[in-house]
Amino acid sequence: MAQWTQMKQLIPYLATQILNELYSPSFPMDVRCYLANWIEEQRWEDFEPEKVDQEPQALTLLDQIISCLQNLAGQNPNVVERMRLQRISRNMNMFRSQPFQLVLTVRDVLRKERELLSQASTQFPALARFSQPPAQDSMAAAPPTRDVDLLVLKVLEIQDCRQQIHQLQEELNWERQNYESMQGTLQQTQTNGMDTSMSEVTKLQTNIKQHEYNGQVIAKKRVQLLQEAVSSLEKCQSRLINSIKAWRWEQHQATIGHPFDDNLSPLQTWCEQLLGVNGKLRQEVMLAGEPIPELQERLGRLLQTLIQSSLMVDKQPPQVIKTQSKFSTTVRYLLGEKVAPGKPVLFKAQIITEAQARNLGQLGSLPSENVGELINNTAILEHNTSGKSTCATFRNMSIKKIKRADRKGSESVTEEKFALFFTTEISITGCDIPYRIQMISVPVVVIVHGSQDNNALATIIWDCAFSEPERIPFLVPERVPWKQMCRTLNSKFMSEVGTQRCLDNYNQHFLAQKIFDKPDIAGDYSNMLVSWAQFNKEVLPGRPFTFWQWFDGVIELTKKHLKSYWSDGLIFGFIGKQHLHLILKDRPNGTFLLRFSDSEIGGITIAYVAPSENGGQKIQNIQPSTKRDLEIRSLGDRIQDIDFITHVYPDLPKNDVFRKYYTDNPLPRDTTSGYLVVSIQTKVGVEAHCDSPQRSETPQDNNSSFYSMDQGNGASASPFYSLSPNNQFQTPFQLAPVPLQGGMYPDPLSNPNGLFPGSDMSQGPTSEMELEEILNTLSE
Repeated sequence: MAQWTQMKQLIPYLATQILNELYSPSFPMDVRCYLANWIEEQRWEDFEPEKVDQEPQALTLLDQIISCLQNLAGQNPNVVERMRLQRISRNMNMFRSQPFQLVLTVRDVLRKERELLSQASTQFPALARFSQPPAQDSMAAAPPTRDVDLLVLKVLEIQDCRQQIHQLQEELNWERQNYESMQGTLQQTQTNGMDTSMSEVTKLQTNIKQHEYNGQVIAKKRVQLLQEAVSSLEKCQSRLINSIKAWRWEQHQATIGHPFDDNLSPLQTWCEQLLGVNGKLRQEVMLAGEPIPELQERLGRLLQTLIQSSLMVDKQPPQVIKTQSKFSTTVRYLLGEKVAPGKPVLFKAQIITEAQARNLGQLGSLPSENVGELINNTAILEHNTSGKSTCATFRNMSIKKIKRADRKGSESVTEEKFALFFTTEISITGCDIPYRIQMISVPVVVIVHGSQDNNALATIIWDCAFSEPERIPFLVPERVPWKQMCRTLNSKFMSEVGTQRCLDNYNQHFLAQKIFDKPDIAGDYSNMLVSWAQFNKEVLPGRPFTFWQWFDGVIELTKKHLKSYWSDGLIFGFIGKQHLHLILKDRPNGTFLLRFSDSEIGGITIAYVAPSENGGQKIQNIQPSTKRDLEIRSLGDRIQDIDFITHVYPDLPKNDVFRKYYTDNPLPRDTTSGYLVVSIQTKVGVEAHCDSPQRSETPQDNNSSFYSMDQGNGASASPFYSLSPNNQFQTPFQLAPVPLQGGMYPDPLSNPNGLFPGSDMSQGPTSEMELEEILNTLSE
């Protein structure tokens, strides 16, 4: 499809006449567009006009084109497009009398496209990049359709040889019978008749020898074709197995956010096709005049490998499983439609350790020890006709108990990896013996308490990100280069948050400083090694949490409350205080940016430029807002509340960029209850910005305005909430919970001590009922 991708960019610059000549009514651009990938997979260059024996292959390609167009029409919800596709598929039938003309047309179209692309650099200098060949993915495998088609054609050729041999044998038998009859008659004929009979006998002898020779030639050719077909089948199946492994690997990598197409239908079709080819070849080998043990053995091994490799874990179990909790998983058998009817196929699942997984190298070696008790661990293989899939779904599974292995050193239970092991015995139509098939899931970590979830997830992330495709279960490196870690963090952040905005170089630089504990780190640090201990075993210096716990907290906060802000580029993100001072030092007062807190799990803070006491400037950091804070009041409304921050870095007026996030509306009076309607607002400690001329407050009684005074070094300002009545009701009362040390807010319903100014409440009410009575009294 790479060629069509380039052509789509070039087409707008081509003259209409060129396009009309290129895509004629017999092969319109619609066909080229809709079937671009399939068209470029076929070997059109192999067709030559003088090779009339290629006509059956050309007719097969025509049937496939028509079938693809009809399938696309059936799946297209747009009525206009559906009708157009149906009309095009009907028009393609015009090639049935001359299928060779179709393949030559497509071949010429592709040649002309390549010619136009090669001329792009001279005729269209601005489009020179179109003529560059697309980069090839080293992991991408060539499409299987062509190989399977060639295999099918080879099988047809083998069958044709067999039929020719059979026909020759019949003719040879007839000639021999005539020869024997003529030999008896020859002794009784007269001299004149003898000459005639001798000529006929000689002719028969010649025919017999020719038939015998032709039969030997065709038989030899047939054996050669069988050899070639089996070798081609081995190569094709090897590519299939690699594609199956690649699908499993991509499924594993999806945990850290890598793209993954979970559609198994192409692989299922491929498996079914190769099973059919294998069956036909085994039949042809059996019908050969003499046994060919070598081919029989090779085909038997291919069959066993195909049957045993076609089991997939379609829906993996959760990779962190809590005991006594329900979960589900699904296995799918790609040869399900070929399963012999009769006795239902029953799958069984059991949980195995890492050591047991390593011992499963040889099929048939089942785990001897049961390390865990699984509830609802059996499922019947069922065929879904509509989805054309055959699956066994384990519903409501649960790990009742688990047996831990002996741990080494400081290894935690959240570092121990298990897997689910699925096995059954299956019979395939056309096969004499049943086969045992088995498969293991991706690694899972079993926990007993929700508090272990974060550390268990760290184990899974490290395993998914840094394991090798063909590893011994479940080995992972102890150290990895920072560039690999950085890609993993970026991929995980984007996938979990659900955003297209990645972590930029500034963010990545600070993360490196954080994990390596080197605030002054500079230069190229991409090859510095990060250890598992640095990732999630050792706490960060001066903090009670690990790097992963801190980073995962940011992901959770962003996913639940800050996704739109981050995607719109309003959050700077990860930045160190040195870099922060560097970019804000020359900005005017009121300039601010949003950064993730580096001292608190799951916090976002506002850093802003404020006037200092000596007439200069200083950088202030408002106390971080956590998930709980943002559940009470959104980030946009908090920013709206704070008057003295005016411009988002570098110089965007905050009301212009944050206006869509403001949710506050004028509050109506609640006439039914008689209460004053209140709202929550964010205020910042006065000491942090007492010199700021931009702060404005509504004139109130001295006892009605309260500020949280920062008792530290003045480097941070502390916000708190104010319950303010509707402006039309003048009242001096405000309920303002003052933040305690560590950024925790007291709950006014459970501990309103000292929150009521101007009243003798040193002890304060001690119950929710008492507090409600006070509020009712004030509102009345």
